[in-house]
Amino acid sequence: MATILVTGGAGYVGSHACKLLKARGHAPVAFDDLSTGWEDAVLFGPLHKGDLLDRAALDAAFEAHRPDAVMHFAAKSLVGESVQNPAKYWRNNVVGSMNLLDAMRAHGVDAFVFSSTCAIFGDQGEAVLTETTAKAPASPYGASKLAVESMLDDYCAAGALRATAFRYFNVAGADPEGEIGERHDPETHLIPLVLQAASGEREAISVFGSDYPTPDGTCIRDYIHVVDLIEAHILGIEALLGGAEGGRYNLGTGHGYSVREVIEEARRVTGRTITVREADRRPGDPAKLVSGGTLAAETFGWRAQKGLPEMIADAWAFFEARRAQSAA
Repeated sequence: MATILVTGGAGYVGSHACKLLKARGHAPVAFDDLSTGWEDAVLFGPLHKGDLLDRAALDAAFEAHRPDAVMHFAAKSLVGESVQNPAKYWRNNVVGSMNLLDAMRAHGVDAFVFSSTCAIFGDQGEAVLTETTAKAPASPYGASKLAVESMLDDYCAAGALRATAFRYFNVAGADPEGEIGERHDPETHLIPLVLQAASGEREAISVFGSDYPTPDGTCIRDYIHVVDLIEAHILGIEALLGGAEGGRYNLGTGHGYSVREVIEEARRVTGRTITVREADRRPGDPAKLVSGGTLAAETFGWRAQKGLPEMIADAWAFFEARRAQSAA
């Protein structure tokens, strides 16, 4: 059993990591400032409150819990906001990550899994994105994540750590047992917004841009179930704990869905009417992001197991359970 410090462990992806790490026999410790995470999602190990920009808080966490490895999910992640406020993204995502790496070095921890993003690739037109696709981020968010990957390369070359970076496509779904799920305040992710429209909590779902060079004019994304995503992370951290050197991996299903296709699937799964409103494009949104990476399969034997219907069904079950709790 290993003790894993999970930064952002009270957030959507981080809380799922904590649950699955515990199920695998590890001991997760959530490190989170609760600025976007939820304290009631920390169910699978202790919470250490702290900010990545506060080196003293990081040192205190390492001294208190003595982790064997780190999974790093804590970051600002809104593309549009990053365009409007780039300083916030460079400060939190890059400076915060550097503080974390330096704390790891100071405390003798060298196994690191990083939550990166397909946004590092930018708009590659119709191409599917492999691990070797040129990097051309279209937003400060993507640029900040690419900068951290570059930082990792340098720290690894200096012998300071062994690191794996997983480049996510669009994470969706929820814990199939319903204990935790996706919720943000404010909510910006497509599937939860569509489900809010399905439930009547939201009058309509806005489609940002209908003139992209795609078959139906809306953006195409590769959606991956959060459980599949975390399974890859656990394989990655266990490989590092076993002495592996790490690597860079794209995580997706290899199949893209347009915004309109996601809405139509949500109508089918929920059986509800969903009203759509057309809106202008958002700055920094590429037309298409779909994974063509195979390295995770070749290295770990990992492949996504769950499709879009399961993602929406699990998210809907969690959404409805929370609504019922609130009404009780």
